[in-house]
Amino acid sequence: MWIHPEWPTLRLKKTAHSQPNRTVREMNFVMNVVAGVLLTLSCCTCSPVAEPPTRTDQKKLKYLIEPPVYAEVIARRGENASLPCILQTKPNHFKVKWTKLQPENPGPENIVLISNGYAFKLYGLLGPRVSLRNAHTMDASLHIHHLELQDGGRYRCELINGIEDENVIVTLRIEGVVFPYQSQNGRYKYNFAEAQQACAQQDGVLATFKQLYRAWTEGLDWCNAGWLGDGTVHYPILIPRAECGGDDLLPGLRSYGPKDKQRDRFDAFCFTSSTPGTVFYETGPFSYDQANQVCKKVGAELALVGHLYSAWRFLSFDRCQGGWLRDGSVRFPIAFPRERCGGVPEPGIRSFGFPAKTQRIYGAYCYRLSAA
Repeated sequence: MWIHPEWPTLRLKKTAHSQPNRTVREMNFVMNVVAGVLLTLSCCTCSPVAEPPTRTDQKKLKYLIEPPVYAEVIARRGENASLPCILQTKPNHFKVKWTKLQPENPGPENIVLISNGYAFKLYGLLGPRVSLRNAHTMDASLHIHHLELQDGGRYRCELINGIEDENVIVTLRIEGVVFPYQSQNGRYKYNFAEAQQACAQQDGVLATFKQLYRAWTEGLDWCNAGWLGDGTVHYPILIPRAECGGDDLLPGLRSYGPKDKQRDRFDAFCFTSSTPGTVFYETGPFSYDQANQVCKKVGAELALVGHLYSAWRFLSFDRCQGGWLRDGSVRFPIAFPRERCGGVPEPGIRSFGFPAKTQRIYGAYCYRLSAA
């Protein structure tokens, strides 16, 4: 379901008594009103996320080719991706430095690779999975192998020629799905570190603000606030209502802002992408322990919540029966909504919460790694 916030618009109506030529005073009045509306819109905190520039400086490039406006490479976890950086002129002596920009983590630069045109040196956790593409003599593009969830973000390609320095910025977006996650002990039980751990245990990471914003534009509406990867707390609302921040506000991302990472407690918004395995359903009824054993007998294990969301998002996995997952919750995926499968008109993952593990009512959602 796609619902976009509606911005106020200025409509100039022409009455039956309007004259074909306005006076200067009337035109000035109209222009002042338009300017006021535009200024209001530009300052509104509900405005969409602005894209960053493709360069950290705006001087004319001498050595590098300017990438397309807001250059973005899109790929899924497990795939390879190349971030373009092409030279238009090659100096006699130069270096190319690739850095992952992390404004939320102030400190030393997160350098990934430095090359002098003949050899390169790798840095950091990402280093072992990167290389220069070298498709031709002017190619300084960064090739990342076997993408992981944390690889998404902005990367800077910097050419250094003595005292001269210029750069371009490329964004890598990992295609995936955001899902809200709550402790089996109830609402708002996680501090920041516990939320990070909870997402990791469900094959995910804490979502970024941009990932949550994209999920909101794609239909995510959730009334519980959750941690994001930068330590802020938000929740997405498509249909304003009194119990979710008030029904007199526009749709959008409600924000609690930065919170105390150790003391404050909320739910989590997790992010995952495609997986190297397959989710399938085993018909019950089973208790939790029985479901676990059934999956093991067929060379699999109980699926994680992230596995189920990935199969639903990327493979349109659809099943109308509730099934146990490894965290003890019971859920089922609906890709094609129908009246007798949850009664909700939008696709999504339906949940029965965390029932007693001794109940023998549900089937099992199993996950098996695909053969290499």
